[in-house]
Amino acid sequence: MSSGHRLRDVEQHHPLLGDRGSCGDEDDEEGVLGGAGASEPPHRGGLWFIQDGCGMVCAVVTWFLVLYADFVVTFVMLLPSRSFWYAVLNGVAFNALAVLALASHLRTMLTDPGAVPKGNATKKYMESLQLKPGEVIYKCPKCCSIKPERAHHCSICRRCIRKMDHHCPWVNNCVGENNQRFFVLFTMYIALISTHALALCGYQFITCVKVQWNECSDFSPPVTVLLMIFLCLEGLLFLTFTAVMFGTQVHSICNDETVSRERYHKALSDTHPQCSAQEIERLKNEKPTWERHTRWEGMRTVFGGRPSLLWINPFAGLRLRRAGRSRRSGVEFAV
Repeated sequence: MSSGHRLRDVEQHHPLLGDRGSCGDEDDEEGVLGGAGASEPPHRGGLWFIQDGCGMVCAVVTWFLVLYADFVVTFVMLLPSRSFWYAVLNGVAFNALAVLALASHLRTMLTDPGAVPKGNATKKYMESLQLKPGEVIYKCPKCCSIKPERAHHCSICRRCIRKMDHHCPWVNNCVGENNQRFFVLFTMYIALISTHALALCGYQFITCVKVQWNECSDFSPPVTVLLMIFLCLEGLLFLTFTAVMFGTQVHSICNDETVSRERYHKALSDTHPQCSAQEIERLKNEKPTWERHTRWEGMRTVFGGRPSLLWINPFAGLRLRRAGRSRRSGVEFAV
């Protein structure tokens, strides 16, 4: 696609947006909805779930590794311990963190990240916006949607996502405006249980060496060593990855920016030299087109309200509908 053609698709004025012939047809295939057609947004009771093979495998692997760590900590290190309170306190703490981590993972994976309604670039919809003469808006050529400020198209979700940060295969979903909070909690809790597991492994190794691995575990010494070594490697890997990601996410929230914005603007500048100056100014935050939030305002925007324990609760805001009842009012529903 030439630069001129794409610019006509991406940046158009009001009279041209009724034309849908230039939109790609990649979204005509089976999309991201559960129980709804791919041409409709996942609202009105539809479960948001990305049908991506790689993402689903990564999500299953994530759950397997967390459950494996819980098995080793509980049945290999804590239950055979002679200290009752040591086993109880560490068991309750580790399992509570594991439940919070998996709940955060589910909320991230099954929450609509902020998808823009597909195919809304119609003349009727444009007339309802009551645009001023000469006002420029943006249209995605792939999903025929009018892109709000800071929205980007995800080729895996096949939708434009508001404040899209990146697409994470480990949660099988995009990280965007509606689920960034749960993704931050997921990385935080995984880092915490990784640190806890490493500390327990270190103490267990020291204890077992002192007693020469006698009565150290209900498993044989070779099996115990292999299980603990694999847990240490897993803990080091996930601690490094999630701690860095957690710090990056908090930094981007406090500075009111997205991680993928730099990569996006670099790609846009490479393909469209005409837009380089404007996008570089935006990248350098010299003349932002949106009102920048302060650090605490950014945190409150993502986590909601004043600082409280609800910020670290992945179950906060969860609403389950009663069986047999369907809600028809409103635009979006929480699952």
